[in-house]
Amino acid sequence: MKKKRTVSVFKVGIHTIFLCLSLICVVPLLLVVGISFTGETSLMVDGYHFIPKVFSTDSYRYVFSGAASVAQAYVVTIVVTVMGTALHLLITAMLAYSLTRDEVTWREKISFFVYIPVLFNGGLVPQYMLMTRYLHLKNTIWVLILINLVSAVNVLIMKNFFKSIPNSLIESARIDGSGEFRTFFKIVLPLSTPSLATIGLFVSIAYWNDWMTCSLYIETPKLYTLQYLLQSLMNNIGYLQSNAQASRSIEQALGVLPSEGARMATCVLAIGPIILLYPLLQKYFEKGLTIGAVKE
Repeated sequence: MKKKRTVSVFKVGIHTIFLCLSLICVVPLLLVVGISFTGETSLMVDGYHFIPKVFSTDSYRYVFSGAASVAQAYVVTIVVTVMGTALHLLITAMLAYSLTRDEVTWREKISFFVYIPVLFNGGLVPQYMLMTRYLHLKNTIWVLILINLVSAVNVLIMKNFFKSIPNSLIESARIDGSGEFRTFFKIVLPLSTPSLATIGLFVSIAYWNDWMTCSLYIETPKLYTLQYLLQSLMNNIGYLQSNAQASRSIEQALGVLPSEGARMATCVLAIGPIILLYPLLQKYFEKGLTIGAVKE
């Protein structure tokens, strides 16, 4: 006979609470999608609804009116995100691993030096002078990558994760003739997948959502990132609306600009690709966050 599974009231309550929290996160996103497909006149008259009363794609047409610019911004943002995340993880993992090895000279002093940026920041002006005057990276794609290339916090998290790897495993590899790089890439990194995936997700989101760097260092339109381009688009809408109120001819020429709908459409376009990373990396979250944050 099969045993009946008993469900405690506590488990039901916990699942109910997490279901409600999930709905709180998902419902606004669904509302944003619904508004983005609603006509601007309907929004002003009927308000916001999950299901559009007047279905319209005017907001997306307006956003894609410069389709070449949007597509180019997507390419730039994807290249920066992929390259930046990969280099960030490589540099972070190599630095963190070296700080866990006893044979590294002055590793404690280097660890303290790495810890200093967690407490103090050099500021925007020295950073701008370094990137423009000394490295000459203004109006290049490399400035978008190098700004977020290293994070002291991520180095410390990876360092604590590497401490959880048994030292006997690394010593066994050395006895078998494995060199440092082979041990690192063949043994250490595969065991560090949860931590790498967790940090990689946060870093990729930071690269994807970064618009400040583009506004400071990029003047060439072909290097505009998606977030900066969409923000410029929304600023243009506000500017046109403010001038349309002062000029009847401009108002008649422009008609009703998809202001609210365009804002929601830009949100959908901005979060669309990056949100696909969550289902792929979800299984690594819990293990990566707990192990990477616990010291021996």
